[in-house]
Amino acid sequence: MEKSHIVLSEADHTQLTSMLHQSDLKSKVFKRVITLLELHKGKTIEAVRRVPGLTYPTVAALIEQYEQSGLECLNDQPKPGRPPRIDGRQRALITALACSPAPEGHAKWSLRLLADKAVELQYCETISHEQVSRILKKTK
Repeated sequence: MEKSHIVLSEADHTQLTSMLHQSDLKSKVFKRVITLLELHKGKTIEAVRRVPGLTYPTVAALIEQYEQSGLECLNDQPKPGRPPRIDGRQRALITALACSPAPEGHAKWSLRLLADKAVELQYCETISHEQVSRILKKTK
């Protein structure tokens, strides 16, 4: 199999070597650092992938990412998705509302009543009773 390696700049090599000695390095980043350093030594992808336990396509993608963005390839790219509609402050307000005395005419708060009151007090635009349940379940 043909050798497939990368050439690290002196600054990148120094930074990667120093990262190996950090105690707070995540295992995913650690595997990427080892892989880049081994590829820099001239080893093949097949030989390098066995050390950290990565697949051939993963190492090939790492090489491509390094060539495009340098050491930014060590960090994960942000994942797409919808941001949460209810933030921590709103969760705290809903929890505090649930801990307050129930409204007149009710013995205790129901989930639907809490959801309606949270919208009425403009804690959030909309919220379902099921989401209120999940919020309160996390707080015990």
